[in-house]
Amino acid sequence: MKTKFHTIILFFIFNHSFLILNSQPTNRILFIFDDSYSMYAPWNSNIKIEVAKKVMSEFLDSLQNIPDLQLALRCYGHTTFFKPERNCKDSKLEVPFSNAKTNYLKIKQRINKLEPLGTTPIAYSLGECTADFTPCSNCRNIVILITDGIEECNGNPCQVSIELQKKGIFLRPFVIGVGLDVKFADVFGCMGKFYDVTNEANFKDVLKLVITEALTQTTVQVDLLDILKKPSETDVDLTFYEAGTTKVKYNYLHTINHRGNPDTLVLDPDIKYDLTVHTIPPREKKNITITKGKHNTIPVDAPQGFLFLQLEGPISKYYPTTIIRKAGDMKTLNVHDFGKTEKYIVGKYDLEILTLPRIQLKDVEIKQSSINTIKIPTSGNVLFSKQGLGYGSIYTDDGKTVNWVYNLSTTLTNEIIYLQPGKYKVVFRPQFAKETAKTIERNFEVKSGLPQTINLF
Repeated sequence: MKTKFHTIILFFIFNHSFLILNSQPTNRILFIFDDSYSMYAPWNSNIKIEVAKKVMSEFLDSLQNIPDLQLALRCYGHTTFFKPERNCKDSKLEVPFSNAKTNYLKIKQRINKLEPLGTTPIAYSLGECTADFTPCSNCRNIVILITDGIEECNGNPCQVSIELQKKGIFLRPFVIGVGLDVKFADVFGCMGKFYDVTNEANFKDVLKLVITEALTQTTVQVDLLDILKKPSETDVDLTFYEAGTTKVKYNYLHTINHRGNPDTLVLDPDIKYDLTVHTIPPREKKNITITKGKHNTIPVDAPQGFLFLQLEGPISKYYPTTIIRKAGDMKTLNVHDFGKTEKYIVGKYDLEILTLPRIQLKDVEIKQSSINTIKIPTSGNVLFSKQGLGYGSIYTDDGKTVNWVYNLSTTLTNEIIYLQPGKYKVVFRPQFAKETAKTIERNFEVKSGLPQTINLF
């Protein structure tokens, strides 16, 4: 016979998919009800099954008018007598989900007809309940397990719970036990938070507490602070991870609502979060605790300004890109296209503009809410026409020093190169010319936006 410790309630909340901004989620409560043979044991003024039926009946009455609430019932230990062998798959969804207004009565009626018969397959029932929740894009799924004994079928409820938590099926459980020995509190401690129930009245109070925690809306706003510590920054992606992991829980695009405040999010309060704000460079906040049943504010320093890259001169088909790095740091933060404005965290940056030749700009400053416009001249395009294949390179030549810019292709006889305005030299030798004296040298000047041809023969 199994160990008895009176009625235990396990309460799970999970979010199976991302919550929708500004949308009231539907709360779905699945009751998993123990109807195993040991529910015949005496408790207070009656046997456990009768007390549980009475308390559940009154409790369900209190749920019928709660908006955005759906209820369902799964039972175990109710179809097969536990002797001579235990049926460790004796678990069944008796009342599928529907709105509380109608389902509360169906669940009451089904519970009142139950007669305890079998064993206690807790782990199996927890695993099976995941299929009871049909797909829903904006639901908070809640499981309340009512049992009078620990696992009897060699299952591991804690392991099942942990695995399903990893998969995002449900989150941290609440364990409520009546007359529970301390050692059993430890057994269920791996599942979640423990509450003790000592009598029928306490049982009712604990149920009310559990449902209050389950249905109380916990809200969050993320304040993206500017340089004056005002929450004025917005339009940035936010990613919430389960703290200490790479498991994504929510993705949101930060929004300032019509009242001019950071918009409200709904997050599950039963876990801690790591937050990444996808600014350039990103801002991070670790190990965030959400206070249940309250409006929480998460401040993040994210002052931003703008960088605009602009070409001056005649329109060209060639638009260079720019590598953006923090000043003094070689890590690439962004590849910024010309003609585009991007937001960056306030500070200084090094720019490597991928023109020919490359342009290096150091300590370019981004200021709060200001636009720093960087202008460079439009490149000119040069057609290098070769008599045949060969080897050659392009150099800047200011009359004093010669610096390498580009190696010509060894597989093209005609090649167009876009070069910044300035004075250049090209040096070329045909592939089959085996004498250094056959080297061809041309000096030329590139003007912004203008084409020209250099003959290498």
